[in-house]
Parts: sequence; structure tokens; C-alpha cells
Amino acid sequence: MTSLNPLDRRGRFKLGIFAANCSNGMSVTKVPERWDASWESNLSLARMTDEAGLDFLLPIARWIGYGGRDINFQKDVLETTTWAAGLLASTRRIAVISTVHTAANNPVVVAKQIATLDAIGNGRAGLNVVAGWNAPEYAALGLDLPASHVERYAYAQEWLDVIGRLWETEGSFDFDGRFFQLRGVHSDPKPKRGRVPIVNAAGSGEGRGFAVRNADFLFTPAIDLSRSGAEIAELKAAGREAGRDVEVLTFSHVVCRPSESEAKAYYDHCLAQTDWEATDNLVNLQFAHAHSFPHDLLALIRERMAAGHGGFPLTGTPDQVADGIEALVEAGFGGTTLSFVNYAEEFPYFRDEVLPRLEERGLRSAQPDAVVQAAE
Repeated sequence: MTSLNPLDRRGRFKLGIFAANCSNGMSVTKVPERWDASWESNLSLARMTDEAGLDFLLPIARWIGYGGRDINFQKDVLETTTWAAGLLASTRRIAVISTVHTAANNPVVVAKQIATLDAIGNGRAGLNVVAGWNAPEYAALGLDLPASHVERYAYAQEWLDVIGRLWETEGSFDFDGRFFQLRGVHSDPKPKRGRVPIVNAAGSGEGRGFAVRNADFLFTPAIDLSRSGAEIAELKAAGREAGRDVEVLTFSHVVCRPSESEAKAYYDHCLAQTDWEATDNLVNLQFAHAHSFPHDLLALIRERMAAGHGGFPLTGTPDQVADGIEALVEAGFGGTTLSFVNYAEEFPYFRDEVLPRLEERGLRSAQPDAVVQAAE
């Protein structure tokens, strides 16, 4: 039986769900209906998005919350690899990615965990590699976050090299590196196709160099689409120079309602109940350690961080949301994640109203039967 990962399909604008494993999802709001991130909620959402034909589920690996006056944003978080295992066993077509911090996870263990996920999902697993940026979180784990991006990505490169060699090599081998010395190591079983899709999000020069060398999908924020085209072209050219075809994705936050006034009113309602202390903690950490956002757009970034963790705003009617997604396509993005204030309550309207519009515009096709058959 041939396995097929939806992330492997090219020529289709990809849609996924981001951060549903985290309390509050991507919205730093105190509204009562905010996302609870329980297992029951995640399972229901995964089955719903699977049936709707979305391409992937992407979690955030989080070990402590961002604090705040009221909500301690993203305090309750389902661990990503066990989360992925449960969802892969409970779905039929959608890819499920595990997000893994290199410094907190031994690569020999991760190689086997991801291969096991791929066996559970018959080829639908993915790996999101995080080289580190959140210093308080590393301190909570008893780890030191190197100040140098060069050091972080040197470690991440060797970490991923170990995993790649474990997936490629039949039998045992020794590995002598700067960070890892392994004796008589092997990893079986291996992923269905020898590897799984690799995802990475990086803002520094060193990070983007790592991404174009290793990742199949590179995430970057869409803060200003007038800048995005040149950025994407540069990233894809760097990938080609490294002999790789890298797809550039972004992340979006959705508030979709029958009328523009309803959508804007709900957006404003949630923004008015922002935990600004948690938002500023998040913004300060992103700037201090990730360098992922242009500094001349700080005011806009702060609002977008509050509304959807910096995601591109898709606010309005179904036609306006479809227009926003089409603008992402025109800028050169190959896909986007989606977040909602309450995923399970809001996704059905997006499914019923926006997805058909995207198909009508030729941005997405119906889910191929081959994906269903591969999962059965």
C-alpha cells in the first residue's frame, strides 16, 4: 500500500491548523469562549479538519506560559509528539507534525519517535525543528540558550544530521561529532518513505541558512505583503542554490463572519479584552531572541501579536477572507496555517463558506482519493 503525505503534494495552496494544542491558541484574549486546548477539543477539531480536506496540523512545543495579568497565555499545552500520535491514530488523511526542541530532545530518541508516528499515520507524520529562542523556557528546563545564533544552529544541524543518518542507514554505525558521540547506534523502523517532511521557522541569517539547507517548508510571517514577494524569492533562490526546492509558508488568524461589520466587531471585541501584559512579554521575547519581525513595524506587530500571535489577519466576509488568502498566493506563499479564537466553533463556517470559494478560484482542489486510500 502506497503511503502519501498531504504535505508532499505540490501545486496546491496548503492550509493547516496551528497551535490548537495550546490554551488560547494564538489569541492573547480573555474572552470566555477562548480556546481551551483540551484533548477532547483537539480530537474533535482534528477529525473535523481531516474530513474537510485540510493538509496538516501543526502544534507549538511550549513548556511554560507567557505570564500576564489574567490568563498566563499558552500555559496549558498538550505535548506535541504524544499529541501527534493520538491524532494520527484518529484521522485518515491529514498530516500531523510534531514540533521538537533540539536542545531538549535526544536525536536518537526523536528519530524513533517520528518513525513511529509515521507508522501510526501510514506516512502522514512531519517534524518541525526548533533550534531555540525562548530563554525563560530553556531556564525552566535547566538548559542554557546559547547567545550566538551560530552556536544554536550548529547544534541543530548536527542534531538533524544524526536523525537523517539514522533514517538512511541500514545496520549500526558510530557517529563522532562536536555535540554527539554515538556508538553502535541504529534506528528501526524507519519512516515510510525514508524521511518525513521537515518544517522550520527562522528569522536570523543563520536560521534561514539552516532552513534552506534542511527544511521542506520554511515559515515566515506575512507582516507586509509588499515586502513578502522579494523575501520569498530570496528564500527560494537560496534553496535552489543549496540544491533544494523549499516552499515558503506563513501563518494567519481568521475572524470570518457573514458581514464585514460583524467580523470587525468581533475582532475589536477580542482585542479590547487582550491581556496586554502577556502580549508584551511575548513581543519582548520574540524581539530579544528570535529576531523574526521587522523592527519598523512594532505598533502593527503588537496588535497582531495580541490578536493572533503575529499572524496575517484574515478578517471579514468569506469573500474577503478568500481575497486575503489569494493575496498570500500572489505574494508567493505556498500555504498558511489558520488560527481562530475558538477553533471548533469557528472552523465550520470557514469550511462551509471559504473553502468552496478557494476551490472556485483554483487555489485548492478537492482531496484526491489516493490520500484516503493510503490512509485506510
